[in-house]
Amino acid sequence: MSLEHKKYIRKIHKRKMFILFFQIFLLLFLLIFWQVAADTGMVDSFISSSPKKVMMTILSLYREGTLFHHIWVTTYETIVSFILGSALGLCIAILLWWFPFLSKVLEPYFTVLNSLPKVALGPIILIWCGANGKSIILMAMLISLVVAILNIYQGFQTVDGNKMKLLKSFGAKKSQICFYLIIPGSIQNIMETLKLNISMCLIGVIMGEFLVSKEGIGYLIMYGSQVFNLNLVISGVVLLSLLATILYIVIRFLEKVYVRKDS
Repeated sequence: MSLEHKKYIRKIHKRKMFILFFQIFLLLFLLIFWQVAADTGMVDSFISSSPKKVMMTILSLYREGTLFHHIWVTTYETIVSFILGSALGLCIAILLWWFPFLSKVLEPYFTVLNSLPKVALGPIILIWCGANGKSIILMAMLISLVVAILNIYQGFQTVDGNKMKLLKSFGAKKSQICFYLIIPGSIQNIMETLKLNISMCLIGVIMGEFLVSKEGIGYLIMYGSQVFNLNLVISGVVLLSLLATILYIVIRFLEKVYVRKDS
């Protein structure tokens, strides 16, 4: 590695650390300002809570032995719906690429389904699956499925056509083109779709827990709003933010591992 290259890498590393420092600084500043505003009466802590009250509420849930149970329920439902939605979305996108006529026929239907608020299907899903975890998983999967199909299929369409013609000229079968060119050539798009899907699934799970669940982070938020316990509501939002951050970091890590192996 040349000296210039080392300097360039150090410069990038310093820039990343600089950005991370200000991100943490901004978060701490907002938390301190929120706490000071609540303590000095600038805001009404009854309706806005405070970092101290949020921490006390989370500790109370931990002492009751329900904190990790609620987190696990939401995490499990999110992961299951994410895996099902992403896998099914990839399979359907491959099917649409394989049969262009089918994609032309189904295109307007996917557009309508994508614009349809999935929460409107909540009552129908409840009747079909009952008021249980299956309904929540199905709702979350439906929210992410159409987005996954459209994004992955769009990525397939952007693969270099000249490479496809080259493989055809060598007598490659359609299956070989699909699995050796189309999917590998769209891997970055697929990873971006996965990052979007994990957040969409989490949104779907919380919406489902609002409607039917007696456990999970969404249930804590809904229950807190019903009894007008703003500390519990904001604690649920904080837990949800932490969970979303962790899930996103996991997907980013998997992406980096795959890219490193691929390179």
